[in-house]
Amino acid sequence: MNQKIIQITAGRGPAECCWVVAKVLKTVLEEARSIGLEYMILQKIPGNENRTVQSVTLTIAGDEVDPFLKSWIGTVQWIGTSEFRKHHKRKNWFIAINELENVQQEEISEKDIVFKTMRSSGPGGQHANKVSSAVRAIHVPTRTAVVVMDSRSQHQNKKIAICRLKEKMVDIALSKTKQAAQMQWEQHLEIERGNPIRVFKGVDFKNENKVQTFKKMRNQLKKDLRNRLNE
Repeated sequence: MNQKIIQITAGRGPAECCWVVAKVLKTVLEEARSIGLEYMILQKIPGNENRTVQSVTLTIAGDEVDPFLKSWIGTVQWIGTSEFRKHHKRKNWFIAINELENVQQEEISEKDIVFKTMRSSGPGGQHANKVSSAVRAIHVPTRTAVVVMDSRSQHQNKKIAICRLKEKMVDIALSKTKQAAQMQWEQHLEIERGNPIRVFKGVDFKNENKVQTFKKMRNQLKKDLRNRLNE
């Protein structure tokens, strides 16, 4: 399944931009659901005002993810009166949607795991200390390690250790993705204001763009591919 990671950010924009991020997030998720895409929010940084979001990072996955993101990646403009400063003269507010690098999860092969046995500690009394049933599992390529002493069976503890190593590697991959998103957000000093990919207007957040349907996008992509093959 094709999966992408995107970040919707107000950069260092004011509360109005954070309000737009919250609105855009809702719209993105609604459109994703409508065409059968799956999503998961990895990180959400709230804004200073209620119902606002400074930045949100999420994964979107599915067969239609590429044409879907083609209609979103870039600058988004909202035209409207500030919800927080009624007499503010500014009417145009901008946020950005960026695609982030997808940090690959390290695949775990059991041949890359070294097991070391040790005596269990904790509950179990003298019996636990007489048997080296606890297991320390080390994934050699990444030096990631876990210790398991759940069972009195060394074999069972090894099986549990493998599962926990895999879970830990998933957590590490997600953590790296979040760090990359945070670094990009911190470096995002200015939102590009020219040629917005989407324009919304008013408190009802009406879409001012006539965005192509995904069917038309797919047909155009197929046409482009046929032309390249025939060249």
